[in-house]
Amino acid sequence: MGTAAATFATGVPAHATEHARDAASAVEYVDVQLLNITDLHGYLQAAPGTNATIAGNGGRTYTVGGVASMGAHLARLRADRANSFFFTPGDAFSGWEFDAAAFADEPTIEALNRMGLDFATAGNHEFDKSPAFLQRHMEQGVPLPVEGRDATFTDSSGARFHGADFRFHSANVVRTADRDGTVLPPYNIETVRTAAGQELRIGFIHLTAVGSELFPGSYQPGLATLDEVATADRCAAELKAQGVNAIVLSMHDGAVAGADFNSGTDPSGPALDLALRVSPDIDAIVTGHWHTRFNMMVPDPNGVPRPFVEAGCYGQLINEINLRLDPATGRVVRELTVSTNHPNTRDVTPDPALKEVVDHWAGQAAARDASRIGQQTGSFVRTRNTAGESTMGDLVADWALWAGRRPTDPENDANVHPNVPAQLALVATAPRVGQAVIAGDLVRDAASGGAVTFGRAWRAVGFGDPIVSATVTGQQIHDALEQQWTTAAGGELLFAPLAVSKNIRYTFDALGRAGDRVDPADVFIDGAALDLAGTYRLAAPSYTFLANDGYGALSGFQSPYRHQRDFESFVAYIRETQTLTPAPLNRVTAANTTRRGADTGLVLDRGPLLYPDGTPLPRPEAAILSADRLHAAGGEEPVPPC
Repeated sequence: MGTAAATFATGVPAHATEHARDAASAVEYVDVQLLNITDLHGYLQAAPGTNATIAGNGGRTYTVGGVASMGAHLARLRADRANSFFFTPGDAFSGWEFDAAAFADEPTIEALNRMGLDFATAGNHEFDKSPAFLQRHMEQGVPLPVEGRDATFTDSSGARFHGADFRFHSANVVRTADRDGTVLPPYNIETVRTAAGQELRIGFIHLTAVGSELFPGSYQPGLATLDEVATADRCAAELKAQGVNAIVLSMHDGAVAGADFNSGTDPSGPALDLALRVSPDIDAIVTGHWHTRFNMMVPDPNGVPRPFVEAGCYGQLINEINLRLDPATGRVVRELTVSTNHPNTRDVTPDPALKEVVDHWAGQAAARDASRIGQQTGSFVRTRNTAGESTMGDLVADWALWAGRRPTDPENDANVHPNVPAQLALVATAPRVGQAVIAGDLVRDAASGGAVTFGRAWRAVGFGDPIVSATVTGQQIHDALEQQWTTAAGGELLFAPLAVSKNIRYTFDALGRAGDRVDPADVFIDGAALDLAGTYRLAAPSYTFLANDGYGALSGFQSPYRHQRDFESFVAYIRETQTLTPAPLNRVTAANTTRRGADTGLVLDRGPLLYPDGTPLPRPEAAILSADRLHAAGGEEPVPPC
């Protein structure tokens, strides 16, 4: 399949056939311009790290990113185009840049409104909070939950957030209780006019990556995703039955196809598999999710080429597809199709309105970063004692227990099980694989009297995953505690400690072998010994329940309930607690440490994943890239970063 697709890669731009090269003079057709960006992730100022430099044909490099320069490029591309549509295949928000993320991603929506986005596909990260947040807040502007504190901030015009001037779509995200109806509209139909004034319709089908509801960030127990090919084929048939003869697929799933952003080499991945199989009634396939860059033509099941493109991430590229419609039938004249990936270079005069947006939110972010939300009487650090316990670990475990006991949030509308409060919490402080939810220490600032600022709290904990409370057995808790120790290939004992909430005390035997170090009789929850046959409500990050950090014993959990995302929840915890005081390190005891042969195990502290230039990857991306699920097939298959 990869070889067949690669034969259609033609460089800059990609032409369906040689006839497309002089298509600009084909005045007898109706021109339609499709512009798209993908996986912006709230990066309004610039693309992060080495993502700010991309390679094009002939090895030429470009410095890219930023919505202010993107606005200028869009204006140039749209000039004198009567029929132009601008959209995104997903992950526009759930921002990773502090300026957007700290303000409920409203800055991203304001920027997209200013750029004139017409419609959007919902990516997995559009579900990082809830369907209600997506529809009620991001689309409609309803304050959630507290105006001016959690959401509904003042934008660059001085007005309160009013929501998106565009709609989100997905044809394959459904609720588990109602698989016949979609959470969002499955497709939209746009119209253009012929020179004679006749209306022609174009249908846009939208798909979200299969399994999004099981990704740690977008973990939603009440949602499910349907098969992509079957869904796209069904929607294409529905559109054809309505007389829509031009159809575009915008999908938040992708592929890899080389490093050159304006061609495709040896493509592979789920979007390519779909592109070769999905209905030939679909005239173009626009992808995302994989943060890759390619521009090529791929044969449909009838052997007719159609665009197959992905426009990178973080505002690197603007993809442009030019379609020609037959004015008599509304069909796409496929042999005249042209596609180009345009680098969003920063060597242009910034769009003034979008520069105003960027500058406004940068200033607001600086003020919010320094705002005081609580105080601390001492420092919380990740330095561990012999038993693997630390003051920072204890603080985070206590926060997780608090988060797992929070009241039901009516806007968190994708839960299907009751909100049964957590009885205990476990948090990986140096996980077996993946990333730790703890990102840094909270050292007391004496000069400010121990003030805890919003920015310090936000950056200390989290990578965008929710805390989940779920039912597990006592045996699962015991087995997870045992999974803290493994034996390396060289025979060395490794220790991946779990922090436990303040109502837990347990002892492990430093003389025991891996898998036999914790006696259930030495584990106490609220003063009672662990009952292996009993059930408990456990609070932990979704990352841990989904075994992304290697504690597989907990993956058989039952009746999960999703709570707030980690960094937002940790800020809320400090706001409510107000004064943080380090607790004594007495929750975990290592027995027999002075006896001959005793070994508590070596803790491997994995540093942050780095770009080639040495700057850290965004923590949400690093968490997914290093997660255990990526190595299930031996680590040889390409995988999306988010």
